[in-house]
Formats: sequence, C-alpha cells, structure tokens
Amino acid sequence: MAVELETLVEGDPAKREEARSLWGDAWRDLRRRPIFLISALLIVLLVLMSIFPWAFTDANPRKSDLIHDFLKRPDWTDFFGAGWFGYDGQGRSIYARVIYGARASITVGIFVTLGVTVLGGLTGMIAGYFGGAVDAVISRIIDIFFGIPLLLGALVLLGAFSARTVWSVVIALAVLGWTQIARVMRGAVLTVKQSDYVVAGRALGAGTGRLMFRHILPNALAPVIVVATIALGGYIATEATLSFLGIGLQDPTISWGIDIASAQKVIRTAPYVLFFPAAALSITVLAFIMLGDAVRDALDPKLR
Repeated sequence: MAVELETLVEGDPAKREEARSLWGDAWRDLRRRPIFLISALLIVLLVLMSIFPWAFTDANPRKSDLIHDFLKRPDWTDFFGAGWFGYDGQGRSIYARVIYGARASITVGIFVTLGVTVLGGLTGMIAGYFGGAVDAVISRIIDIFFGIPLLLGALVLLGAFSARTVWSVVIALAVLGWTQIARVMRGAVLTVKQSDYVVAGRALGAGTGRLMFRHILPNALAPVIVVATIALGGYIATEATLSFLGIGLQDPTISWGIDIASAQKVIRTAPYVLFFPAAALSITVLAFIMLGDAVRDALDPKLR
C-alpha cells in the first residue's frame, strides 16, 4: 500500500510542478496576451530600425534635391524606396527620415527611463527603508522636484546647453523625471519591509545592504517596472515636443519632432509631410503604453 501511494504521488503532475514565482506567472500570462505580443513586436521593430536603419532603406535622409524632389508626392509603387512617403520641403526622403528618426527617440526614451529608474529607485528605497528624518527630508526634496513641470523645467535646463544633443536631452529629462519612480519605490518599500522574511532577516543579523538589495528590492521592483515602462512612451513624446518647440534636438540630428515642426510650413499643400513622422511618433508612444498596460495587468494579482 505504501508503495502504491508513493507511486501515485510521483505520478501526479501537480506534485511534480515546480514552484512558480511572481515573475514566472507574469511571463506565462504575458505570452497569452495579444496586446503584449503586438506591442513587443512593434518595439522590436523600432529598436531594429534605430540600430540598423540602413537595413530598412538605402536612401540618404539628409540628401536634398530641391530641383526634382521638392514636395514630390508619395509614390506608393516604390516600396521601401526613397520616394515611398514622398519628399519634404527641402527635397529629403520622408521615408528615410522616418526610419533614421527612430534612433533619437528610442535612445532618449530608453536612457531617460534607465536614469530615472536608477535615481528614483535608489532615492525611494532609502527613504522608505530608513524612514524618520531621512524619509522626511527626501520626501520634501521629491515634492520640490515634483512641483516643477517636466516640459517647462526641460525648456529651462536645455537653454543652458550650448549644443543640444541626444545626451543633453537625456540629462535634462532624467534630472526632472525621477520623482514619480521615487514615490512608487518608497511606497513599495514601506509595504515590503514589514514582511515576515525581512523581519526574520533583520533578527538573524542581516546587514542593511543585504536586506535592501537581496530581500526588499526584488519584491518592490514590480510596480516600478510598470511605471517606468509606461513612462518611457511619455519621455519619447516629451523629446518630440521639445524638438518641435525648437529647444530640443537640433540639426543635423534627425528627429520626428524636428520634421513635424518643419512640416507646418507646407501642411496645407502637402499634408503627407506632417502625417508620416507624426504617425511614427504616435505608434511608438502607443506601443510602449500598451506594453506597460500588459505588464501591469500581468504583475497585479488582483487582475488575474
């Protein structure tokens, strides 16, 4: 009888199933969500465009031909060719500029998100873990930065740069955009540090660094990832807005915001000059927002 019971237990798939973590459950859930698959496919395509733009077009995005290609309308039969989306007011290929413009937007979005996640995550974790006077001081600093509008503050900071490049935009947005992540991390740490395993680790003599980075951080990271993923699309839109206003990226950098600004002059006679860079920007921002929504639903046990 004992042998039979042991055989039944070993043959039960549920008994042999490995322990499932939050991240494992989230990944299994994400793979079944169409919104995640669509957004991930779009993001992979955009990243490839930013890294290997020459693989998508052989046209020169800076070459101007005012004699033959000035505001030439799209040639829908020229698939992936220089004239597929037409030419802008300076005789440059709109399709080539849309492809090459992805690099600036993706670079700004990714590095600003990394910067604010590291800066805001560390600040929020310190405030939530130590509490007391440390939390009070850091929280007031967060409130001061939070009261500065991101777009207005970036306009002021970028005015101090003599050459406004991708990295100057990244620095300006990262310096001003870390407060939301800090608040989210602080709240998550305040909740996690009351858990039994943290209390037990402290009772067993675990140091501050071990408790913060080995026990608290992995369990407080989920809401931060969700907020950072959704915010990434907002940073891309902010970069385009700054470039549109003339205070962000500048020529010779290729940016969708710069192309949208230049399209204002010919919007009545050639609306396609505005449509294609604006559509590329909208699709990019939408892809990251969709990805963030999918990740949020997968990591929130209440929505399962």
